[in-house]
Amino acid sequence: MDLLDRLLAHDSWTTRQLLLKASDLSEEKLDHEIDIGHKTLRLTFLHLIRNMEVWSELMDGRVPDQRQSTDNSINELIKRLDSAAELLATVACSIRDRNGWDERWIDSLDGIEKTYGGGVAHILTHSMHHRAQILYMLRLHGATDLPEGDVLSWESASQR
Repeated sequence: MDLLDRLLAHDSWTTRQLLLKASDLSEEKLDHEIDIGHKTLRLTFLHLIRNMEVWSELMDGRVPDQRQSTDNSINELIKRLDSAAELLATVACSIRDRNGWDERWIDSLDGIEKTYGGGVAHILTHSMHHRAQILYMLRLHGATDLPEGDVLSWESASQR
C-alpha cells in the first residue's frame, strides 16, 4: 500500500469511527454549542464532509452540488462520508497515477489557480484539524474509548 492509499484510508476510517461514537449521543448533545470548531459536533462533521465533497468535485472538474441536505442524522452523514471518500480516492488516485501533483487547475468558486497536490493535501489536513476538534467535543460530552486518530493507530486497528 502506498502513502496516498494509507492517508486516504486513514482519513475516511477515522472520521467514520468518530461518527459512530457520535451516534451514541443525544440530538441535544450533537447540537450543543461549544466554543471550538463550527460550534457543534453536527456542524463540524457537516463542514468536514462538505469540504471533502466540494474540493473533490472541483478537482474532478465538476460544479459542486449546492443542494443542502435536510437529513443531517449521523446515519446520513456516514453515507455522505462514504460517498465523499470514494470520490476523493478516485480523484486523488487518478492524480497519483498520472503523477499530476504539480498540475494546475482553476478553482471555479474563487477563480484561483491551485495545484492538485495542494488540493489533496488540503482536504486531508483540513479533515485532521477538524477531527481533533471533534475528539475534544466528544470528550466534553462524556464519550469514552475514542480513537487517537493517528495513522499508526488506524494501521494497527485495520490489521486485526
